[in-house]
Amino acid sequence: MSLPPVEIPLGAIRFNSDSQRLEYFNGDIWMQIHTFSPDLGGNGGPAGNPTGNSADQVSGARGVFGGSYTYTGPYDKTNIIDYITIASAGNAIDFGDLTETRGVGGAGASRTRGLFCGGNINPSPLKTSNVVDYVTISSTGNAVDYGDLTVKGGHGIATMSNQTRLVCAGRNTQDPSSYPGADVNTIDYTTIASTGNFKDFGDLVDAAGASAPIYGVSGCSNGIRGIISGGDEGPAYDKTIKYITIPTLGNSTDFGEATVSKSGPGACSSSTRGLIGGGSGPNPSQNVIESIQIATLGNAIRFGELNFSTQERFPGCTSNCIRGIWAGGYGPAPTYSVQNPIHYVNIATEGDAVDFGDLTAAAAHHRGFSNGHGGL
Repeated sequence: MSLPPVEIPLGAIRFNSDSQRLEYFNGDIWMQIHTFSPDLGGNGGPAGNPTGNSADQVSGARGVFGGSYTYTGPYDKTNIIDYITIASAGNAIDFGDLTETRGVGGAGASRTRGLFCGGNINPSPLKTSNVVDYVTISSTGNAVDYGDLTVKGGHGIATMSNQTRLVCAGRNTQDPSSYPGADVNTIDYTTIASTGNFKDFGDLVDAAGASAPIYGVSGCSNGIRGIISGGDEGPAYDKTIKYITIPTLGNSTDFGEATVSKSGPGACSSSTRGLIGGGSGPNPSQNVIESIQIATLGNAIRFGELNFSTQERFPGCTSNCIRGIWAGGYGPAPTYSVQNPIHYVNIATEGDAVDFGDLTAAAAHHRGFSNGHGGL
């Protein structure tokens, strides 16, 4: 007796043992996942011909961080944009300025263009922004207006991108009429190469399919699957991990659980592994770095620890597929001490972070991206 055919879900990922390649299901056929690592050498990429071919890969991907809280006063923020060369170590260099002074909500990029999305602006009653800025990563200079999010917000927006699309998930609007209960379950997206306002993608939902409004989330991706982790449900801290399929539209799906509940971690990835580190929560070990395999489902496992002297919430975070970078962040109440150290890990191996250099100024809520992250 033959067995009935097994329905394959859209966006499913498998490893083809014949071709030794990762593949995803587009609804009709299995498609090969093409990965990109800018540190493999070559002379193209953002400064040349960014076609994605191996001959066009660029050595020395650039990490960019923009906007920040300084906590020198109750609403003090900056419009600073910094950059580093991820493959080397050293202090950050000034890149330019954002179009407005704010602590950025989320950020993501293709190989050529990076977007800074929403954030906290204050003073009351403005509180949060829906503004999206962009920069050309291979150059330096001030950001340019891109468009608007569908819903304003800050305090940690999970961002997931590939070469084509950037998706934002979760945020707190700090709407004066509903604050502090202004968490939203919004997921919206844009096509990075264009300009204009974001569009609706779907909603964040829990494992039972109920609405899951949240902020303080972080995101990473392998270009097909986007990961949403951590968060603050006010006052509860969340340890669930969710995912979306970036090329499609729809609600989030349950992935697994983190080892600790936390809000405001930083996440980065290679084409296979996602890392989640930093943040704050009831557990004192908030500098722990956790690891997941993006193509599978399951709970996170311990990878190592960040090398900060205190737990750091809302650090800037990015990668070049080989190194994962965490920069700055702020510590616990009542001082909310803001940091400027940058630390890194080798994504392929487990272990604690080591010193990379310093930001141009201490910062938190300064979201990061690169032109060589795991979603390209």
